[in-house]
Amino acid sequence: MDRWDGRRYHSLDFELKHTFGEKVYKITLNGGMTCPNRDGTAGNGGCIFCSAKGSGDFAGNAALSVTEQLRAGKEQLLSKRPVHSYIAYFQAFTNTYGPVEYLERIFTEAVQDPEVKVLSIATRPDCLGEDVLRLLSRLNQIKPVWVELGLQTIHPETARFIRRGYERSVFDEAVKNLRRIGITVIVHVILFLPGETEEMMLETIDYLNRCDIQGIKLQLLHILKGTDLAQIYAETPFFVPDLEAYLRMLGMCIARLRPDLVIHRLTGDGPKELLIAPLWTGAKRTVLNRLHQYLKGNDIWQGKEYYG
Repeated sequence: MDRWDGRRYHSLDFELKHTFGEKVYKITLNGGMTCPNRDGTAGNGGCIFCSAKGSGDFAGNAALSVTEQLRAGKEQLLSKRPVHSYIAYFQAFTNTYGPVEYLERIFTEAVQDPEVKVLSIATRPDCLGEDVLRLLSRLNQIKPVWVELGLQTIHPETARFIRRGYERSVFDEAVKNLRRIGITVIVHVILFLPGETEEMMLETIDYLNRCDIQGIKLQLLHILKGTDLAQIYAETPFFVPDLEAYLRMLGMCIARLRPDLVIHRLTGDGPKELLIAPLWTGAKRTVLNRLHQYLKGNDIWQGKEYYG
């Protein structure tokens, strides 16, 4: 089982070392985008859990050029350790929601950096028109392009509650179109969305196992100040798992995933000044250490033939 550098799951760290021969670090960038789920095109107010910075609370300063943001990110990383390779990650808001000429300029600026090994773009599946797909295809000939899609859940009732703003069929079409041009697809899933049972969360995992995707991000729902979710939680508190409950759910998800799927994230760390619940997620290193202990101490793969 311990075939991924001692870990019991297919981590992004392992995949990057295997592909590039060294550790690769992510620099989060801000392309100055907005979102169709905020400006009235698909909805207003955005997803109920999304912060004012469009889930890009740790991204770069949009007032700086991409080159300047990369430089600042490198300086921060180099102050702690020697680094030679980077992922240019456009994180904040919807990063294909803009004129294709502008997208081409900022994405090209990123891939032209010789130390950038991968261009990673977080976006919505309803913001991938043919002109954007053509651009991504061209960039993918220069350096690997990853596209991260925020699915969160396959369940329509939950999707409506969180105001996702698109149907699952839109996601399916986006995955099909991205794979047609050879783009690596990573899907974001949020665990413990209000009203979702363990069975529902595992149904999302099972669905993604059947999709032509290459990576997944698993994250616990964060309740952040200033969001509509925070107001809902204050008025009608819903279940928020403790660390042990989350580790148990993660274990079930990991055991269920295809072994070729790269796990890009197992937790998350919302800004401490905004975090309302669960507060234990603020200690990210502690959470990851406990997860690794949990995986080693529990035979969660029993009966899973592809983990033999």
